[in-house]
Amino acid sequence: MRKKLHVKRGNEVVVIAGSAKGRQGKIAKVLTKRDAVVLEATDERSKEKDEKKALVKPVLHHLRKSQQHPEGGVLWLEGPIHISNVMLLEEFQRRQARRGKSTPVDA
Repeated sequence: MRKKLHVKRGNEVVVIAGSAKGRQGKIAKVLTKRDAVVLEATDERSKEKDEKKALVKPVLHHLRKSQQHPEGGVLWLEGPIHISNVMLLEEFQRRQARRGKSTPVDA
């Protein structure tokens, strides 16, 4: 039986806890076995030229030497965030308006 989650792929969410707190993005992938989501950045940082700064939660991934990558290499990929640390953007904005605040603050 599948778990009932409060988010699904394509939803706009805000990270409410952890190292990426305050960042917002669109859910690219839901990892049900890990209770995690992978986001793609949709805020102003996604326009950054630096690959690492454009990601919501950057994770370093090393490439082994192969025929495609004879020198090996290093990639910055989007890391998973636990579903308890994300909230739907509409819900977040509604709560902020009720509290008298405007928008999320980037951490």
